[in-house]
Amino acid sequence: MGRIGIFGGTFDPPHLGHLILAAEATAQLGLDRLLWVLTPDPPHKRNQQLTPVNIRLELVHAALRDDPNFELNRVDLDRDGPHYTLDTVKIIHQQNPMDELFYLIGGDSLHDFPNWYKPNQLLAEVTGLGVMRRPGDQIDLSRLEMALPGVIQKINFVDAPLLEIASHEIRSRIAAGRPYRYYLLPAVYECIKEKGYYLK
Repeated sequence: MGRIGIFGGTFDPPHLGHLILAAEATAQLGLDRLLWVLTPDPPHKRNQQLTPVNIRLELVHAALRDDPNFELNRVDLDRDGPHYTLDTVKIIHQQNPMDELFYLIGGDSLHDFPNWYKPNQLLAEVTGLGVMRRPGDQIDLSRLEMALPGVIQKINFVDAPLLEIASHEIRSRIAAGRPYRYYLLPAVYECIKEKGYYLK
């Protein structure tokens, strides 16, 4: 039996903040593997313009290629959307029936967790939630437990450094011709620069 983390996102583009959070979660939760799940069509971002998924996939491959603990899982790429977390986790559970699954979310997402699609079923599918808590985060666990009984025992806090790096900020920097190189792994930076991605 192994311990597998699931790290979902649009990764538009994947940046150092994603990688640092992923590494901290892997270490602090004692994960054997961390599956990066690239989501082409997340329900909560249906009104946003996303970069074509083939470009995001290329950049995720570039970001992950030097870390043997990280791997891309194609669960959402190989099926039609919208891609609800519950369905994603169920499929990964079927693929890894003997393993413990930890779904990674940010502290801000934990506040909203009771409003997710079928959150009780999602909680039942995972061994735990890896909640990436930033310094100074205030999370009202009693209110969360009232809304979703049993959630507290599933929470595993991951302490992560405060990094003010956001994908939308990087996209804006690239489009405006501002510096962005050191927000990204060199392989991701070189790919974006060579292909001219994110230039308006």
